Amino acid sequence: MAQLTNDERIEVNDGREMKVLMIVGSLRKNSFNKQLAAMAEQELGDRASVSVLDWSEVPVFNQDEEFPTPKSVAEARVAVNEADAIWIFTPEYNHSVPGSLKNLFDWLSRPLEDGTPSVLTGKVMTMSGVGGLNTLRYAFAAWMPSLTLFKMRIVPVPFTGVTLNREMFSTDKLELNAAMRTSLKYQADATLQAIAEAE
Repeated sequence: MAQLTNDERIEVNDGREMKVLMIVGSLRKNSFNKQLAAMAEQELGDRASVSVLDWSEVPVFNQDEEFPTPKSVAEARVAVNEADAIWIFTPEYNHSVPGSLKNLFDWLSRPLEDGTPSVLTGKVMTMSGVGGLNTLRYAFAAWMPSLTLFKMRIVPVPFTGVTLNREMFSTDKLELNAAMRTSLKYQADATLQAIAEAE
């Protein structure tokens, strides 16, 4: 599976919509990061076609099972390849990256069967997340070496980190204050701008 050229990407988008793929790092049905992804989609509005990657069936990476590529991994790679940008929503587990989400990216970062670079190479990306009092600073920092290694085009604006409070834990409902809403909107605008500049 070769990477799309810019002309092919425009054709896939029918010359109109940019495609943003959201990757939510928590598989919980109503996770706070899924709620944040929905809010980010609202900020993108009708300026982009948005989809959320289903990666629940991706197996633990095992080089013995790398080829032929597992179906769930192949489908995830197609979704990333066809997107103009990916927006990652990461929790923070034990001051670091969730192991299951890192496993997904271990699969995505591998060269393709035809020897071409991974689908992450050159892909526009940004990241947000919901967590505890550390406001994702450990998770964001832990991601940076991998994102650089993947040679992704990181949108040049701060990542949006949201801190949970007791009320949100009680209601299981994410609430953003005005500053966080502004940050998310700024990130959405910058992501679309980065896609346009990448083309």
